[in-house]
Amino acid sequence: MENVYSVLIAVVSVLGSAAAFRFYEKRAIHKERDEDFIRHDCKDRISKLEALLVESSREKDDLRKMVLDLTKEVAALSVKVEFLTKENEELHKKKRIIK
Repeated sequence: MENVYSVLIAVVSVLGSAAAFRFYEKRAIHKERDEDFIRHDCKDRISKLEALLVESSREKDDLRKMVLDLTKEVAALSVKVEFLTKENEELHKKKRIIK
């Protein structure tokens, strides 16, 4: 009878350890798949963010160039306004002298 118990305990132990091994094996596979998914997801997100960064850098450079061009135009127009103002004052003085 004692041998039967020993055999039963041995069989249960073997079956239990085989089931536990399959369980932990599946768990490890799922964990690895999850880590791969996260890794690929992060790579995709990083690629998208890098593309957005490059695009925003180009936009910033274009806007900086536009600001410089507009600054040049404003400076040129300021000079023209100053010149026209002086010319207008001189014409007013000449007009007063003629009258």
